[in-house]
Amino acid sequence: MIEPFEIEPHKSDVMVIKQTVQQVRKDFQMFGLDIDFPLDFNMVYQDLFRHVGAHIESLLAINVQKLSALLYQVDIDETEIIKAWEEHPEFTKSEVITELLIYRELKKVLFRNYYKNYKLKDLFDE
Repeated sequence: MIEPFEIEPHKSDVMVIKQTVQQVRKDFQMFGLDIDFPLDFNMVYQDLFRHVGAHIESLLAINVQKLSALLYQVDIDETEIIKAWEEHPEFTKSEVITELLIYRELKKVLFRNYYKNYKLKDLFDE
């Protein structure tokens, strides 16, 4: 499937990052994990990465089962993590998982926005 967008340009889009923060919060809360991001409207991808990364690092150290359940919920499987880690040995395991998790959440937001706008556009074209 060809994606209707590139993800990289959206990493600096404040509105998309805010929506991604909301998606991350929602998925983490399903497992009793509260992520308390600052309410800074200028949060960018690097801030999001830092905050999520701290939680991933903690889960790797104290509750791998909860992390596995979270990754399953977000739709990231172990083979994807292993492959990414093999391709990028310069990063820690928590950095690889954090990148994959945020990428997946960002992708959810972009797909939701794309199809929401696509449906609205179709209604006006009829």
